[in-house]
Amino acid sequence: MDSSETALSIAPLLARIAAALERLAPPPPPPPQFDGARMFRFEADTSAFSPAPDFQLSLDLLLGVDRQKGRLVENLRRFATDLPFNNVLLWGARGTGKSSVLKAAVTELGETYPALKLVEIDREAIDALPHLFAQLRGRAERFVVLCDDLSFEEGAAAAKSLKSALEGGVAGPPSNVVFVATSNRRHLMPRSHSEGDGGPMAAAEDAEEMVSASDRFGLWIGFPPMDQPTYLAAVAAYVERFGLDGEALERRALQWAQLRGGRSGRVAFQFVRDLAGEQGLKLPL
Repeated sequence: MDSSETALSIAPLLARIAAALERLAPPPPPPPQFDGARMFRFEADTSAFSPAPDFQLSLDLLLGVDRQKGRLVENLRRFATDLPFNNVLLWGARGTGKSSVLKAAVTELGETYPALKLVEIDREAIDALPHLFAQLRGRAERFVVLCDDLSFEEGAAAAKSLKSALEGGVAGPPSNVVFVATSNRRHLMPRSHSEGDGGPMAAAEDAEEMVSASDRFGLWIGFPPMDQPTYLAAVAAYVERFGLDGEALERRALQWAQLRGGRSGRVAFQFVRDLAGEQGLKLPL
């Protein structure tokens, strides 16, 4: 039997093997759909995008951060209109409205720029950021990718993944993605950075890697702690917006903040939620 006859005789076998392999191989996932919502969560384990409801608080209800709102909205407007923009680090005290300002800004700007979408990724999945950026690259939408409460508790590996995503390798970063992180710490450093097994030199190198990652953010916006007049103004604004009985609330609002250990927009809203429940009224969010 010559070679041509041999090839003909095994061709059906090869075809059956190829068909069996195709049946065993999982089908490629369908391309993500972003038409049905404005905000999504990225599930790193499955590479799926889960739609989330719109953020319900409006920008005008987030008080004491007017400068921060203006700077962030302007950067996002430039991004939405394909003008030069920067990745953003929102840093500052807890409860000061960092992620709320971003979500409210995307919601408000989305009314004018419907292609603007927000995708949230967990900080524990930050090593999946390059893969996420690759999925979003080249699409018609404009994506704000949010990582809330980012810090590099596990060392420099996450910092390297972040740098890789923001730099984009030889292809460069995707032009339709802006990355926004919130953090309680300006340089994203863990609360305690010990030497570990690698000794002082390795610890210093890890620290340099983390600081280097924070330098990839072109726009740093700080959120200071809330003073008492701003806290009381936030309570009054929520009470008026939601139609609550707001008489003689100042003392109670200050006592609530004292029990919580500090004043913030989050504490103000939690007080108003308690007040609404006490008055038997439902809030729209």
